[in-house]
Amino acid sequence: MTRARWALAGVLAAALVLYTWALSGMANTYYSAAVLSATQSWKAFFFGALDAGSFITVDKPPLALWVMALSARIFGFSTWSMLVPQALAGVAAIAVVFSAVRRNMAASFGERRAEAAGLVAALAMTLTPITVAINRDNNPDTLLVLLLTVAAWFCLEALRTGRLRGLLLCALFVGLGFNTKMLQAYLVLPAFALAYLLCARAGVVGRLGHLLAAGAVLVVSSGWWMVIVDLWPTGSRPYVGGSTHNSVRDLVIGYNGLGRIFGQGGGRAGGPSFGGESGAGRLFNEVMAGQISWLLPFCAIALPLAVVTGLRARRAGRAWAWGPWLVWGGWLAVHVVVFSFSSGTFHPYYSTAMAPAVAALSGMGGVLMWRAHREARVLGWVLPVAVVVTGGWGFAVLRRTPEWTPWLAWAVLGTTALAGLALILARVRRGPAITVAGLVLALVAGLAGPAAYAVTPLRSPVNGTNPTAGPDTGDRGFGGGPMGLPGGRQPAGDRPPGGGDPGRSGTPGLSGYPGSSRDQGFSGGPGGREVGAELVTFLEANRGNADWLVAVGSAQQAASLILSTGEPVIAMGGFTGADPAMTTARLEELTSSGRLRYVMTGGGRGAGQATSWVQENCAAVQGQDGLHDCS
Repeated sequence: MTRARWALAGVLAAALVLYTWALSGMANTYYSAAVLSATQSWKAFFFGALDAGSFITVDKPPLALWVMALSARIFGFSTWSMLVPQALAGVAAIAVVFSAVRRNMAASFGERRAEAAGLVAALAMTLTPITVAINRDNNPDTLLVLLLTVAAWFCLEALRTGRLRGLLLCALFVGLGFNTKMLQAYLVLPAFALAYLLCARAGVVGRLGHLLAAGAVLVVSSGWWMVIVDLWPTGSRPYVGGSTHNSVRDLVIGYNGLGRIFGQGGGRAGGPSFGGESGAGRLFNEVMAGQISWLLPFCAIALPLAVVTGLRARRAGRAWAWGPWLVWGGWLAVHVVVFSFSSGTFHPYYSTAMAPAVAALSGMGGVLMWRAHREARVLGWVLPVAVVVTGGWGFAVLRRTPEWTPWLAWAVLGTTALAGLALILARVRRGPAITVAGLVLALVAGLAGPAAYAVTPLRSPVNGTNPTAGPDTGDRGFGGGPMGLPGGRQPAGDRPPGGGDPGRSGTPGLSGYPGSSRDQGFSGGPGGREVGAELVTFLEANRGNADWLVAVGSAQQAASLILSTGEPVIAMGGFTGADPAMTTARLEELTSSGRLRYVMTGGGRGAGQATSWVQENCAAVQGQDGLHDCS
């Protein structure tokens, strides 16, 4: 192995440690319950149902659940069988970014510089704080990042070779990304299409034909699961969670689509923004800055320099060499605009999708600036300027929490000053020792802040509802911006849909796992009633032959019960408690057939009519508040 390969192995090993150290709890219990249910029923597996009885699905497509569920079927359901595949996906994404940067920069910069660019990119992605947090969780974003990174690799191959095969594989992986997190996967498409149209080694007509063929692959790879589910008779499949009309198409366009960008009423996709108010400064606010923004100034300086060199490459007949900058730069630009200005629900961990582009541009930009530093007169000053600006921003971010590791901010500032001075001296004297010192100091100045943030998720159980990194301000909960505080904390009064406190050490889990909800009781969704251990014992003893243990108002309440008992539980109102999944006709059918005996009222806004029917037609169970026997 070359030294670069050994260095890459060290980076990947460090990433694996960061993503797997002291994993505990059930992460996001909403998805954990679906994974457990998928190990109990292949029907629940295919549809991505929350419960093994397949009453309602989660509000995302099931590809990420399939990966975790297959692992759990092989190794048994546990924290590790569920979360290790996530960690491995995160490590794989880093390796793909390294390969993509090295492979596509070698022709322009030489093998050694290309390897250096790839290593910087790999290290930057490894230490991206929000990426560390999300790769220790079971949200679908981890798999989405891997799939889109692989898609970018094949897009770059298509640019470099001009062959259709690479572009078709790129479209395939974007389609798989759609089946992981729907329309968010499509945010990379403008960059990929523009890069291929302008830079591919093929004629104009050939490029257009290739893009049309890739579009066809994209449609098929994106839509096959959606078409099957929407054509399936509604009476024999689960309700599509998050939709208003029980269809995946509605989920794509509404709750997981335009609702995320423009917001919607009714407490659906237009809910609170846990990353702060929308606007140009969102990614740099008190919550988001520490998650993803550390290297954004460096990227913002590198891109104009890349435009200048790219124009020269086009004039020299080497337009394909500009392709990587369009792919990664376009990826980053689209995400910055969408994430900054979207008015719907926005969680900080969405920004992990920016990490591959930030990392790649940091590695590529560093090498590009270094070449200009050695060879150009005016542009040679870009590198020290970029280092000083980036280090200065890191200092500003760290000073927002001056009580947390107070020396670090000043160390970053001092290192930044030394790096800038060394790079200036290296330009004047061109001494190898000064040059090496300047580059090392620049790397430390840029990555010390994110590295410090990146290790914070290792110190506490996974905050599955809204994983973030950074200093603990002392407030519990999840959120960001006006709704919360750095590190996944939130002020009193702002609670997740599942209620309770996701920052507590007792994460709900299966009996025998740390923090089992059987010992703690359960809290429901918005307005949901608490389900105590005594009530759980009663339900298990009196369920009889019913398919479901009980019907409750919301998915978070149901998820806790599913994980504690291992039994199917109906979430009448889905994740938000507002899904119109349970109608009076459906409830009457389930209770009259004996498939459902007990219903708990008082939780979930989408179960209003069903609640009225229960109160009129079912007997209240003595001593069990809110529980009704509908047998």
